[in-house]
Amino acid sequence: MNIKGLDYNTQREKLVMPEYGREIQKMVDLAISLPTKEERNLCAQSIIHHMEAKNLQVRTSPDYEQTLWDHLYLMSHKQLDIDWPFDVDEAEKIQAKPQPMTPPHDDGRYYSRHYGKLMQQVFEKLKSMPEGAERDELVRQTANQMKRNLTAWGHGAMDDERIADDLARFTDGIIQIDLSTFRFEQMPKPTESKRNKKKK
Repeated sequence: MNIKGLDYNTQREKLVMPEYGREIQKMVDLAISLPTKEERNLCAQSIIHHMEAKNLQVRTSPDYEQTLWDHLYLMSHKQLDIDWPFDVDEAEKIQAKPQPMTPPHDDGRYYSRHYGKLMQQVFEKLKSMPEGAERDELVRQTANQMKRNLTAWGHGAMDDERIADDLARFTDGIIQIDLSTFRFEQMPKPTESKRNKKKK
């Protein structure tokens, strides 16, 4: 909705450095348009003074003057022709976005936190183990430990199908539990565990 005489921020050009406000941005735009370098230099010094007053926290940095001139350079869209008292060639690094962090796993995959890092290593081991009694035993121990972990974390869905699905997913489909024959160990209910701890 446009109302004559009203100027909305959403209709204005986006600020490069919002912390300094639109008035200082207008001063920067004015400085760019001044005809002589001497006038632009004087105007830039005045703008820096106002920027410092507007953003006092910048003074906590030991190289805050460099920071202010870097900000001015960016706010001018690199168009302000003055005698820069500081090297502003690295100014654009201020606006550089950090690289996304990789998950803290060797293979970069996500594992549910409630299973823990040790279980991740077991999943990897299962993927490389040959079929046989040794792998079957590790599968049995792993599935039961997964169920214990879910119980400890108080998850509402601790059904066997979920564990079978998670185990298959985290082993890239190599380990498949046949729930018609596989038997989980009897897990104590959380309330029973708490009562036993109190008795001790």
